[in-house]
Amino acid sequence: MAADAASARPGGRRVVMLVDNGVHGDSRVQKIARSAADAGWEVVLLGLTAGDPSTWRLGDADVRLLPMPDPLARGSALRRTAVRFLLRRSAGPTPTPATAPTPVPARRGARAIAFGAVRRAIRPYERARTAFWLRARGDRAWRRLEPALWDYEEVFGPVVDALAPDLIHAHDFRMLGVGARAKARAAAVGRRVHLVWDAHEFLPGIKPRRDNPRWLPAHRAHEREYAPYADVVMTVSGNLAELLRQEHGLAVTPTVVLNAPLAGTSADAPDLRALCGIDAATPLLVYSGAAAPQRGMDIMVEALPRLASAHVAFVVNADTDPYVRRLVTRAAALGVADRLHVLPYVPHDQVVRFLSGADVGVIPIHHWPNHEIALITKFFEYAHARLPMVVSDVRTMAETVRATGNGEVFRAEDLDDFVRAVRTVLADPAQYRDAYDKPDVLDSWTWERQAVVLDDVYRALLAGSAR
Repeated sequence: MAADAASARPGGRRVVMLVDNGVHGDSRVQKIARSAADAGWEVVLLGLTAGDPSTWRLGDADVRLLPMPDPLARGSALRRTAVRFLLRRSAGPTPTPATAPTPVPARRGARAIAFGAVRRAIRPYERARTAFWLRARGDRAWRRLEPALWDYEEVFGPVVDALAPDLIHAHDFRMLGVGARAKARAAAVGRRVHLVWDAHEFLPGIKPRRDNPRWLPAHRAHEREYAPYADVVMTVSGNLAELLRQEHGLAVTPTVVLNAPLAGTSADAPDLRALCGIDAATPLLVYSGAAAPQRGMDIMVEALPRLASAHVAFVVNADTDPYVRRLVTRAAALGVADRLHVLPYVPHDQVVRFLSGADVGVIPIHHWPNHEIALITKFFEYAHARLPMVVSDVRTMAETVRATGNGEVFRAEDLDDFVRAVRTVLADPAQYRDAYDKPDVLDSWTWERQAVVLDDVYRALLAGSAR
C-alpha cells in the first residue's frame, strides 16, 4: 500500500455505522462492524429497536439499538379518517344490551377489509399527489411524499452528532440521508466527516415494501438527493456497481465488497439434521434467509409430494411470519407437514457449518430486477458449506452456477423443472461438490478478502485520498 494510506492506521479514529434494522440477522452489517473493529477502528454501530434501547458488544465493536417511533402513528389524516369511516360502516349498529359484542376476529377482518378499501380508494389520489410533488420539488419531493423518513433523522441525528465520528458508514438507502446530513452539519462547524454509502440493493429494482404509489418514487428521490454526498459508494456485486454508476452519474464505479462468509466456522454450530429429527441418509433441502413470496419458497413445499423421502428446512428470520405460516399450512394440506422444518437463524459465524448438514442448498427466487443482478449472501454460504445448489434462472446466479458447475438451474416458478433439477443433483451430489475444489473458487468468496477491501477504503479516505 501507499505510504500515505499506511500512515492512516486507525489510531482511535471513530467509525459510526448506521443501519435501519435491529442488527440481529443482518450478517453483512455484523461482519463489517466486527472486521473494522478487528482492524483497529473504533466502531459504534447504531441500529433500531421497537422496544427499549439496548447495547452490546460485537467483537470489539459497540452496538447500540435506538428506539424507533411507530410510523403508523403518524399516517396521513386522509387515511386515518377513511379507515375510521369504513370501520364504522363495516361494524354495523352499536351493540345494545340485547346484542352481543362483535367478536374480535370479526373486528380484525373488518379492519383488514377497510384498509384494503382505503388503499384502492385513495390510489388515484396518491398517484396524482406523487406526480405533483415530483414536478414541484424534484428530488426534494420525498419530504412531502414520505415524511416518515424524517423519523430516522430524529432517532439517529443527535446521537451521531454527539459521537463526532471521523467516518460514517451508512448502510442502504434510508441511512444515506442520515449520514449525508450529519456530514453537512459537521462541515458547518468546521469538522470533516467522510461518508461511505453501502448500497445493499438497487432501489429502482426493489419490490416496494408497501402497497403505496408514493413509496418507490419518494425513496428514489431521497436517494438521488443524497448520493452526491458520499465520498465512497460501496456495494455487493459488479453488476449492481455498474447500475449505481449509471443511475447516479458517479465519476467512480462503486467498490465491490461481496456478501461472502467467513472462511473459518464455529465448531459449536447446532446440528441441522438433529434439529430436523432425521438421519444422515435422508435427503435434506435447505433454504436460508428472509421469507417472502418473491423468494419462491412455496415451490419447495409443492415439490415435497414428488420428492419421495426428502425433507425441507427453512432457516428463516421469523417462524411466525404470515407467509411462513401459510407454507406450513400448505404442507399440512399436502400431507407432508412432517417433512417441513422451520428453524431460526444461527449467529453469522455458525451459518456455514450449520448449513453443511444439508444435501442441497436452494435459491428459488422469482424474476425481479434486484434478483437478476446479485450473488446473494446465501449463495456464498451454501458454497462454503460445499452444498450442491439448485437455483432459479435469475441472470447472475444462473450464469455463475453454470460456469462453476456447482449446481443445477431451473426455470423460476416452474414446479416440474424444479423437481427435475433437485432429482438431478440428488442422483450424483459428488460431482457438484467437486466444483468447489477448482482453484480460487472458494478462496475468492471469503469475507477475509472482503475485509481487506473495506479496510483499504477506510484508510484511503482518512489519509485524504478519494477512491
